[in-house]
Amino acid sequence: MPNFKTQLLIVILVLVPIVVLSEPEAVEALLSRLDSKRSSASVQEAAAKAVLKRLLPTHVDSFDFKIVSKEACGGQSCFLLNNNNLSRRQGPEIQIKGTTAVEIASGLHWYLKYWCGAHVSWDKTGGVQVVSIPKPGSLPRVRDEGLKIQRPIPWNYYQNVVTSSYSFVWWDWERWQKEIDWMALQGINLPLAFTGQESIWQKVFMDFNISKEDLNDFFGGPAFLAWARMGNLHAWGGPLSQNWLDQQLVLQKQILTRMLELGMTPVLPSFSGNVPAALKKIYPSANITRLGDWNTVNGDPRWCCTYLLDPSDTLFVEIGTAFIRQQVEEYGDVTDIYNCDTFNENSPPTNDPAYISSLGAAVYKAMSKGDKDAVWLMQGWLFYSDSSFWKPPQMKALLHSVPFGKMIVLDLFADVKPIWRTSSQFYGTPYIWCLLHNFGGNIEMYGILDAVSSGPVDARTSENSTMVGVGMCMEGIEHNPVIYELTSEMAFRSEKVQVQDWLKTYSLRRYGKTVHQVEAAWEILHHTIYNCTDGIADHNTDFIVKFPDWDPSSNPISNITKQNQMQMLLALDRKRRVLLQETSAHLPQAHLWYSTQEVVNALRLFLDGGNDLSGSLTYRYDLVDLTRQVLSKLANQVYVDAVTAYQGRDVKAYSLHSRNFVQLIKDIDVLLASDDNFLLGTWLESAKKLAANPTERRQYEWNARTQVTMWFDNTKTNQSKLHDYANKFWSGLLGSYYLPRASTYFSYLSKSLRVNKDFEVEEWRKEWISLSNGWQAGTELYPVKAKGDALAISRALYKKYFS
Repeated sequence: MPNFKTQLLIVILVLVPIVVLSEPEAVEALLSRLDSKRSSASVQEAAAKAVLKRLLPTHVDSFDFKIVSKEACGGQSCFLLNNNNLSRRQGPEIQIKGTTAVEIASGLHWYLKYWCGAHVSWDKTGGVQVVSIPKPGSLPRVRDEGLKIQRPIPWNYYQNVVTSSYSFVWWDWERWQKEIDWMALQGINLPLAFTGQESIWQKVFMDFNISKEDLNDFFGGPAFLAWARMGNLHAWGGPLSQNWLDQQLVLQKQILTRMLELGMTPVLPSFSGNVPAALKKIYPSANITRLGDWNTVNGDPRWCCTYLLDPSDTLFVEIGTAFIRQQVEEYGDVTDIYNCDTFNENSPPTNDPAYISSLGAAVYKAMSKGDKDAVWLMQGWLFYSDSSFWKPPQMKALLHSVPFGKMIVLDLFADVKPIWRTSSQFYGTPYIWCLLHNFGGNIEMYGILDAVSSGPVDARTSENSTMVGVGMCMEGIEHNPVIYELTSEMAFRSEKVQVQDWLKTYSLRRYGKTVHQVEAAWEILHHTIYNCTDGIADHNTDFIVKFPDWDPSSNPISNITKQNQMQMLLALDRKRRVLLQETSAHLPQAHLWYSTQEVVNALRLFLDGGNDLSGSLTYRYDLVDLTRQVLSKLANQVYVDAVTAYQGRDVKAYSLHSRNFVQLIKDIDVLLASDDNFLLGTWLESAKKLAANPTERRQYEWNARTQVTMWFDNTKTNQSKLHDYANKFWSGLLGSYYLPRASTYFSYLSKSLRVNKDFEVEEWRKEWISLSNGWQAGTELYPVKAKGDALAISRALYKKYFS
């Protein structure tokens, strides 16, 4: 029989209505709170003007910028383009209004693209093309009634949690300023802001009696911080100096200040449960578990097997709350959105939905105690990568473990494997349609333009849609500018884009003029390179940069080590990438999804248009990249021909094909050296530039060299399981690293044929790994300036290999 207190509680629950917001209401309430945190109109207008001044200093007075309320945009975010008073002889010609500075910058970019034929991309993909913009006083007029572009969804999200390591790690403020300008012009209003968090963690953990020495074993090195943050490894590439920690915190404050001036909402990190080993000794009763191995060669405890504090432990909430509050103390009240991926590639100990729900609630409690309005932003990668665990009951338990409207999910791989379709719109949870596209910062022409042009619209207009944004979640940036320009536009488009028509205008904008041969080349690229529909996550497995580690003897598969069978024939990291596929002939095959001959034809057309575009940096970048792509795919076939000849004991054919493979590496290295954006030296020098002393200089260079080559630990006879994950087509790296690897391998095969003995694969591994470790520790200088005529070199290589 219920007692008096229970009866009273029932009465109270009946009398006091529980307010449950619908999905649109919850999102609108969040947007209103975020709007209240924005900088003043004058600050945002000045920030937008500064973007214009850095982009187009000659036209600062040609535009008038004004912040307007959402009421002027029908209650949504938008930008408006209008002509200024025609009677004026002087002053601004075009007025751009927007609900934030990001909207104003987006409107500026839209005008420059579609009225002036200009183009903006990353410096390392050719930079800007602004020669087509008329002089001040002669800017094209928009239509008399003006133009209003509304966002059909609130957010344009940017970054992957590992982009900070693969792309941003060595950036200074000058480079960050360019990136934030690019973000604003592309309309990005919800970016991750992960820089400098180790400094925050140092302060938090020291309050829990963790020493600086303990943290040396916890933090990874600069190039590996992303994986230390996720609890995949510890200490690898470290320790972090106090100089690094202080420097990065200052940089983070500059980044946040600029984001806020432009009206962006930064996404800050939160506590996922990853803790230093020392915490277990200080709190022996805490529920702390040592995780299993993540891709070390032999479970070396120096960097393997990190510690996870269970979210159900009260200490989890204490630490998580302290971290949020420390960020607020350092940065101010700048956001309500926090990223946390406790279960990313780390399944809960049981699939009991009630337990999963309690874990999710605890994770959110740690956020909300630090910020009462906190919203949990979670990568949805786990629902794809570990789909055997995350069935509907488990997904619902996690997604519904927090109050409605307090979680946003990134449908991380929606361009290839959209989860929203198979999960009833994430069971009613708001989500962002995301493009993943790139792994490891690899340089590979790849994409699915048709999916980008239609996927966000399909998701938004589907029945009971809970989509609230478009996002770009690539692991590395500064490649395939065509993909990222179109994806950014989709955050402003309410209808699908006709890609072929769009590509014609893209070609005109990117190069500053119409060249019919190049237009025709882009038509081919659309239905070949940029039409990958095989469902494979494209990790560059071309043999030059991802050289097969195997023994191609008469029964080749049986001679591959257990480790390398896994590397060659399976998708590592839970479907994150398909490395090599076994064919019926038991030969490794790199990822290929298009007709190579058609793309060779596209290259010929690109070359035919070269005389009209020889002075264009955007053309030069695309030409070098396309020539590299074509030659790299040719090298894959040459490698297979060499191995086939070896297996057939055809000495003459083997010698020809192995020499051709080595020569292709040399030729591609010369090609890449002709463009500033494909140079190893730039990466290494940017790392060394951040160092405060010789010790840091050596450490940072080792980090930079190791990430793009061996990546993780190795033994004398076993390469890292992640070797070449972050491979790069960079001049200097081909000549000094990939070339000797292939040369030594082929020399061992030659010896095997010459003396009629088995291939000494273990001896080759010993020699190669020793060479690699020496290279990683090296200090040789590499060029940071291009040399050679890219067009002439590309023409010569086309003639050499395809005429």
